[in-house]
Parts: sequence; C-alpha cells; structure tokens
Amino acid sequence: MKKKVVLAFSGGLDTSFCCIYLAKDRGLEVHSVVVNTGGFSEEELLEIEKKAYSLGVASHAAVDETENYYNDSIKYLVYGNVLKNATYPLSVSAERVCQATAIANYVKKIGADYVAHGSTGAGNDQVRFDMIFNILIPGVEIITPIRDLKLSREAEIEYLAKHGVEYSAEKAKYSINKGLWGTSVGGVETLTSNQTLPESAWPTQVTETEGRKVELTFEKGELTAIDGEKMGPVKVIQKLQAIAQPYGVGRDIHVGDTIIGIKGRVGFEAAAPVVIIKAHHTLEKHTLTKWQLSWKENLASFYGNWLHEGQFHDPVMRDIEAFLTSTQKTVSGKVFVELLPYRFHIIGIESDHDLMSNKFGSYGEMNNTWSGEDVKGFSKIFGNQVTIWHKVNGK
Repeated sequence: MKKKVVLAFSGGLDTSFCCIYLAKDRGLEVHSVVVNTGGFSEEELLEIEKKAYSLGVASHAAVDETENYYNDSIKYLVYGNVLKNATYPLSVSAERVCQATAIANYVKKIGADYVAHGSTGAGNDQVRFDMIFNILIPGVEIITPIRDLKLSREAEIEYLAKHGVEYSAEKAKYSINKGLWGTSVGGVETLTSNQTLPESAWPTQVTETEGRKVELTFEKGELTAIDGEKMGPVKVIQKLQAIAQPYGVGRDIHVGDTIIGIKGRVGFEAAAPVVIIKAHHTLEKHTLTKWQLSWKENLASFYGNWLHEGQFHDPVMRDIEAFLTSTQKTVSGKVFVELLPYRFHIIGIESDHDLMSNKFGSYGEMNNTWSGEDVKGFSKIFGNQVTIWHKVNGK
C-alpha cells in the first residue's frame, strides 16, 4: 500500500505542483486539506475541492477554523493593539499558525506518514509550518517540494504543463492570500525597495467616494456591534471589512525582518483590522491607567513578534493572554470613526469608564480635587532625588 501524505492545499500554483509531484514522483497517496480562516466563500471551497480531485488526490477535506482563529489569536491581537513595526496587523502570520495547527491535527486524525506544504526556502512560512509540525507531530516526516527542489514559478508552470495541467502565468503574477484578518499581496514590486503595487493588483478596488461615519461598540475589549447592530465577533469583523475596504483604507506595504534574517516586503489590505485596532487603542487611552497602557505595550509587542515567528505554542503566550484579558475589564464603550477615500480618523469615544471625566478636573482648565498648594508640595517631593543628585554632583 502507498504511504499517506497530508498536503496543505490552497489550489494555487505551489500546492498544485505539490499534488502531482508527491503522487507521480514520490509515489505517495495524497490527501489534500484546505484550512479556511475566513478567506474562502462556499463557492471558492467547492472550486478548490474540484481542483484537488482533478489533480489526482485520494481525498480532500475542508476544515473551517475561522472561529478558532478569532478566539485563539485575533482577539489577543486586538487586546494588544498589535501592529508589527507600527504597520502590519499580522494578517498572514497569525493565520499560518492556525492553519499549521489544524493540519497537524488532521495528520493525526487520518494517520498519515508524511505531511507536506508548498512553502519556498526564502520566507517565514517554512519555519512556521516546520516548527509547529515538529512540536505537534514530531514523528511525521515533512516534505517541502518547492523548497527542496529550489523551483521558480516558471519551472512549476512548465512542470504542470508536462502533466496536462494548464496554469496561467498572468494568474501567477501576484500571490494573494485572503483571511479574516486581512489579505496579503506579493508580486514583483514587493521584491524591490523602491516600487509600490499598482492599483490593479489590490484585490478590492476603491469604489466609495463619499465619507461615512460608523459607530463601533466594544465590550471588554471585543468589538460587538456596528451602528448599534450587535453580532458575533467573526461576523462583525466581516461586516466592517465590507464597509471599509471599498474606501481603500488599511492598504499598505509592510517592511520587516523575517525569521530567517533577511528583510522582506509584502503588500496588504486590512481595513477592518486597522480600523478596529486604532479604535480599540483610542478607547483604551481613555479607560486604562498609565501603567496598564505601558505594560500592555511592552508585552503586546513581544506577543505579536513571537506569534509572527510561529511560536504560538510557547506556554508564555498563554501567560501574556491572561494579562491582556485582565486589562480589558473596563475597555467598554463606543468609538466614532469617519471613513474617507484612502484614510479614516477617530472622532472620539463614549464610555462609562472614561478616566477623562470632568468630575475630577479638565486638563489645562480646572482642578476639582486638588489645590495649588498640593501641587507645590508634590512637585518638590517628586523631583527630590534628582535635586539631591545635582546638589551632590553638580557645580
């Protein structure tokens, strides 16, 4: 009997190549699996299934991890206001961790001998997938045809053609990955340091020209309603995405340090993630104390970087998640946002937990709970040690 291999399958060029290579050149029984993290419609999933069987797989499965993706990762990225390098909402990196974990579980479910993925040897995904497979299914051998054979996209297209599979070179021009927390776009322009993606490369075109105001309601740090309409966390993200993305907000090109030590660029459109994070952060600035904000920023930065590098299963991540969850007890209220073509801005907030309450004073205007004499004494004590240092060491 042929040995089983589970292939992480998306239906794109790389995984299409892997399907045929693993069956024809390696003599394995291929079981493809696509992990949906909110980026596929039912029609698209049916098309992927149809394609998998046309490429000769023994079985195909679609695993929906969208809710788990939100609960295990996205929720904490919002709590932490995570934007890598102050830009990127981890649209793909957090998603890959979720997908690799689901694939490892599927390997165990069907008792496969091998697991395969279509990562190249130049990116982050190879490390994320390999590492998580090594952690969760250590006895299963990993096969990575694109990386091992050092294949170019042209070589893959040529190989598929030899096996009767036509793949458009134009279709392969841009690598697009869509998920609940944003869409990444890679192409020849992102391989340079001085070019940007053309308008045609963005999956969502800008069609909205008139400004629109939206009201976002947060309950203990989670977005729960838009314009008063309450819905589940996944649906509320999808609705905001549908409203905001046609304005072209949340588009950018992220430049960052890869896990393997080289610099990389990737384009992304992530209207909902960017708007949610900025709105949530604004609400936090009103409802959390100075040191809550400070420690959150430090720990969230580490959390985002460690997740980006695939280290989701490190137990320290559960510890940080517990801290982030604790900080959200008072992060409830409404945030008012205005959407405009290619930009948005936060108008303001309303919250019962607003520490800017004028009951205690208005900054630069009026003090209600202290006197001028209180401030004179406080200022003297607050700077006392530095005063002593200058008296001892200064002239």
